[in-house]
Amino acid sequence: QVQLVESGGGLVQPGGSLRLSCAASGITFRRYAMGWYRQAPGKQRELVARITGTVITTYADSVQGRFTISRDNAKNTVYLQMNSLKPEDTAVYYCNAQLSFDSYWGQGTQVTVSS
Repeated sequence: QVQLVESGGGLVQPGGSLRLSCAASGITFRRYAMGWYRQAPGKQRELVARITGTVITTYADSVQGRFTISRDNAKNTVYLQMNSLKPEDTAVYYCNAQLSFDSYWGQGTQVTVSS
């Protein structure tokens, strides 16, 4: 049974930082590309950042230079370090694991950026 469990969301002031974690089980983690997506109210889910098994990273233009994705294959965990947060970063953040046609999602964690 595949499980992706996100943690680390919360309420933060503009300019602040948060680190999201996603712990995976039930998959050969090192083989999977891992991604963070987000969905704000009334908007479509969008890719935030992605890291492949060979540690190639991609970022949405809106977070480039502020967010950093990383992975620890020994812990089966992917991280998203979010700095200089803005109100427009407010969304539910989802973890995704993808390998060929296999794709799995976590339950999501809420990030709210507000003063």
